[in-house]
Amino acid sequence: MRFGEVTVVPVNGHGPEDVVVDSEGRVYTGVDDGRILRVSPDGRRIDLLGDTGGRPLGLELYGDDELLICDARAGLLTMPRSGGEVTTLATSGAGLDFVFCNNAAVAADGTIYFTDSSRRFGIDNWRDDLIEQTGGGRLLRRTPDGQIDLLADGLQFANGVALPPDESFVAVAETGACQVQRIWLTGARAGERDLLIGDLPGFPDNIATGSDGLIWVTEASPRVPALDVARRLPAPLRAAIRALPASMQPAPKRQVGAVAVAPDGTVVHEFRGEIPGFHLLVGIREYHGRLWFGSLEENAIAYTDL
Repeated sequence: MRFGEVTVVPVNGHGPEDVVVDSEGRVYTGVDDGRILRVSPDGRRIDLLGDTGGRPLGLELYGDDELLICDARAGLLTMPRSGGEVTTLATSGAGLDFVFCNNAAVAADGTIYFTDSSRRFGIDNWRDDLIEQTGGGRLLRRTPDGQIDLLADGLQFANGVALPPDESFVAVAETGACQVQRIWLTGARAGERDLLIGDLPGFPDNIATGSDGLIWVTEASPRVPALDVARRLPAPLRAAIRALPASMQPAPKRQVGAVAVAPDGTVVHEFRGEIPGFHLLVGIREYHGRLWFGSLEENAIAYTDL
């Protein structure tokens, strides 16, 4: 089904990639110059909370009064929700420095599940990983005592992360494989992997569990046939494509999508199409019947009511 009426809310920055909503309905986002912003529920007020000095991507509420930030350049960070200094939690884990810290989910006990999208390519070259299909993405876990371990490796551009309400598994989006995996955390299947949803018609990016208990999955763009062709080419030709200007490489389309999946994998809601004045929808958060969206390329966030 197509998106209904979507309201676009300008922000004073480019690329508000993710969105998270607090109990007062205020929306937090980060833009590509490193600033963290807080937008009032009606979109009329924007507060500057701080600056990571990097490129903030995934955001989560953390503890009683902090914001967790996955910064593609600076690592795993926190800052007070009222604004202030940034604290670095980690810049490496499981034996490797982070290359592309991307998205996270926080468990009730403070455990953080987060992705490092690629071993080879950072945020400035994200298209290259999709062309090369490096399979170097990781899902990591940071326990409250600061220990970091590896939960899943070999992911095709590891991206969004979400936990179901019962925290029985952690879901992780693989942008390059157009699917969302489950890694089971409890019960007889603990440690096993399967698919929450597979064969998506678009590229999944951030994912998030809403107040409705559903896992919402963004689709930043439909699949790009030229990219599928490029992936099958010999390595020298793939390298030649990566060396082309971005305008000549396989590019995302204007259409976007949002899919809500129950923890058992049942699709409950599905929206696709173009949103006037808004594309590359990569962040999503459902809060009491309203969907908030972030974008990798716009100077705005957006929302629609279900």
